[in-house]
Amino acid sequence: MNASKGLPPVITYPLEVDGVTTRVLQAGLAGPAIVLVHGLSSNADRWRHNLAPLAALGARVYAIDLPGHGFASKGGGFDYSAAGYSRFMAALLDRLDIDQVLLVGTSFGGLVTSAFAADHPERVGALAAMGAVGLVPMGEERRRRTLDWLPCMSREAIRERLHRSVTDATLITDAFVEADYRINNSPGAADAFAALAEYYATRIDDDATCERLAATRGAFPILLLWGEHDLSVARSYGEAAHQRLPGSHFELVPRTAHLPYFERPDHVNPLIGRFLLGAGI
Repeated sequence: MNASKGLPPVITYPLEVDGVTTRVLQAGLAGPAIVLVHGLSSNADRWRHNLAPLAALGARVYAIDLPGHGFASKGGGFDYSAAGYSRFMAALLDRLDIDQVLLVGTSFGGLVTSAFAADHPERVGALAAMGAVGLVPMGEERRRRTLDWLPCMSREAIRERLHRSVTDATLITDAFVEADYRINNSPGAADAFAALAEYYATRIDDDATCERLAATRGAFPILLLWGEHDLSVARSYGEAAHQRLPGSHFELVPRTAHLPYFERPDHVNPLIGRFLLGAGI
């Protein structure tokens, strides 16, 4: 992608991480490292309105495809759990020569980033979680909702989910839906989603990270951002996490649903940038 309005260009490249291939989108070549992590059945392209603006604040910013998603390796052979993704994140940072990182995770990416932060607090400068699962246990009913939609990757099902994720329906174009449909029906995707469904059904609530994050005793600042009208992960989950994480900051993003960073990047980018870069790394 080309730079626009004086923003840094975004480059794209494949990267092999411990036998897994992922795709990296990067803006900026110097400064503190920010890594953006997408949610379940999503991919790095969701961050296309965030990469260059954050890099323009003086950072090098990366968005990656999690294994089982986007253009990354799919199918069997990967541990699709908080522990498996935490190990992947550690190896990814090593490959990118990042010693300390500023993390942003949304939805399932919130579990990935918070698990890594709990496992490696010495490598984390700040953590921002948006509409995140995995901070507190979801409970059977909420897990069942994910299990009901996860195998459904028709164009119609994808369009319906995306519409539930925003308040501005015009953002969900036919091209947007088609890209998600093609990616989430690519070879190995069904096997990856089946493994993730098994994890949701049996173990994900055991891996809730709030207690372990609290045990780091303020090793890094934590920001919890929620869309004002999030129908996918209710604000009560964020409020519960805020209560369990002393010193954390909780903020609602007005006129947004589950994708505040995508729907209102003009609001979210400065907010995240001030929080992350104010960490003083």
